[in-house]
Amino acid sequence: MQEGVSKQSIQELTAAVRKRYRWASKKDKTRILDEFVAMSDYHRKHAIRLLGLNGKAESSSRPGRKKIYDEAVKEALIILWEAADRICGKRLKAILPTLIEAMERAGHLDLDPEVRTRLLQMSASTIDRLLAPIRSEAKGRKKRRRSPSKVSKQIPVKTFSDWDQSKPGELEMDFVVHCGSRVSGTCIHSLGATCVCSGWTEAVPLLAREQSLAVEGLDIIRNQFPVPVLGLNPDNDSAFINETLASYCEENNLRFTRSRPYQKNDQAWIEQKNGAVIRRFVGYDRFSGVVAGQLFGQLYQAVRLYVNYFQPSFKLREKTREGSRVIKKYYKPATPCERLLEHKMVTEEDKEALRYERSQLDPIELLHRIRESQAAMAAISTPESSGPERQSLDEFLSQLPRLWRLGEVRPTHRKAQEKPRYWRTRKDPFEGVWPEILGWLQENPDVTAKLLFDRLMSEYPGKFESGQLRTLQRRVKEWRHIMARELVFACSDPEDDLVPTCR
Repeated sequence: MQEGVSKQSIQELTAAVRKRYRWASKKDKTRILDEFVAMSDYHRKHAIRLLGLNGKAESSSRPGRKKIYDEAVKEALIILWEAADRICGKRLKAILPTLIEAMERAGHLDLDPEVRTRLLQMSASTIDRLLAPIRSEAKGRKKRRRSPSKVSKQIPVKTFSDWDQSKPGELEMDFVVHCGSRVSGTCIHSLGATCVCSGWTEAVPLLAREQSLAVEGLDIIRNQFPVPVLGLNPDNDSAFINETLASYCEENNLRFTRSRPYQKNDQAWIEQKNGAVIRRFVGYDRFSGVVAGQLFGQLYQAVRLYVNYFQPSFKLREKTREGSRVIKKYYKPATPCERLLEHKMVTEEDKEALRYERSQLDPIELLHRIRESQAAMAAISTPESSGPERQSLDEFLSQLPRLWRLGEVRPTHRKAQEKPRYWRTRKDPFEGVWPEILGWLQENPDVTAKLLFDRLMSEYPGKFESGQLRTLQRRVKEWRHIMARELVFACSDPEDDLVPTCR
């Protein structure tokens, strides 16, 4: 703008020139525009916009481009898009000829030839452009993910790859809920913690999943742990990620980290112990109430000693991939106690305490305590049960060689035994002649059941049918099994009905 010409003067000049410019011919418009640009020092394009109608550029009198795809084409496209399950434009373009033909053949569509031609010549980008407002409205409002809490933002994340140089006392934590097949209501929660370096595992029962109870359970775990606890790494459960636990870790100088949401592999060590320790000894039934909590406490006190001192486990040393194969190499199996005793960062005082406690433990007594607690838990989980039968340690030890006959040895996992069958569905066909058959077997123990059945058929014509041969074969097999056991065992077990008792 030239010096000495005020802004108000330029505005007045623009309003005066605009009327002349509007009705002038093209030649006169050029001259008026030249004079206006010289006086105002505006850019020529800006001057054209100012002198246009209402301060805007004059609209072109040239008619706009004619619409190729009208509403009829758009409506047909929407129908075809829905029929194709709302696929993208490139995929819809490829299937349009086949889809139109199939829908017309089935009588679902009757297109005008002009509309059909327009649809088939439409490009994939045009399809996406025409369907863009339809897609945005069909998807609805996008769900917003809940933003992390303030505490969660302050706690650093620790992934599975950050545990390569773990130290004794760095723990992973998790909850195991004992709700059975029903998640509603209150039930017992097990707070588990495992040392990534050694595999030492502790667990305490909580009557509810609550942050103050979690802190109390953590206190018990820290007091029972054989080495000082250095850090905690839970998942993103709200009972862990809160001000209460964060303040607890800060007061006790514990490093507080967390895993990534929805990444179970970050918690691989505690997730493994949830199955190998807690579920293995407790099972999957529902438990709730104070009595169940007391039984859990008794069980975990025996389990922690039995597992950490007498249960060796594998520890991964390296993992390599060769094509589709994953090759894993492990350290020699060792108990968590042995790993702590071999680690250089564990003090001699802690090692001496571990050796002393191990020397005082009896694995059979611990296993007996575990089985008694499991039997009591199995009884309260099934109200119709009359309760566990208590046995002394000597009785338990004497039954160890025969426990395999029960199938699943853990009472919390064992299914209810079916009542023994004592009735027959039909009359025994060999009831009257069985003593005679036993006499034949005594005379010739190697005789086959087929020859015995032929002899019966000849001596008792019309009394037996050919279909009863299989029954006789089964009876003879059972008799030979009993006789073989009698030869093997010098003194038989009276509780085993297959073995004759000693006389």
